[in-house]
Amino acid sequence: MSVQAVLLPVFVQVGLIFLVALLMIRERVAALSSRTTHYRDIALGEPNWPPRAMQAANCFRNQFEMPVLFFVLIAIALPLRRADLVVVLLSWVFVVTRFAHAGIFVTSNNVRKRGLAFIAGVLVLCVMWLYVAVRLLIVL
Repeated sequence: MSVQAVLLPVFVQVGLIFLVALLMIRERVAALSSRTTHYRDIALGEPNWPPRAMQAANCFRNQFEMPVLFFVLIAIALPLRRADLVVVLLSWVFVVTRFAHAGIFVTSNNVRKRGLAFIAGVLVLCVMWLYVAVRLLIVL
């Protein structure tokens, strides 16, 4: 696979992270501007944000949990030439699950649906890791 094909889902995932970061910033600025939250209430990292700001912040934090394993896998697979069509297709499926998870998180925050999207992403990522590990260990 071309480097561009392998990296495109990575860049899209990074784009999602920045999109969620901007949403979090917007919600926090709105909370501070409306004086719903005061600087002294959050100065030491206390969770004194209104629910929408907390929702966006939790979604943002979550973007540095499972996706980190995705980034590491691509960083391993790409230079070792183990990022083939299967890895690219699974990468896209993983990224779609992350968009679904984030979308649910910052809108309805339906925990059941969000959980299903999260589990789907975990399973896809697990399959990706197993696939790349087998390809590296067996040297196909």
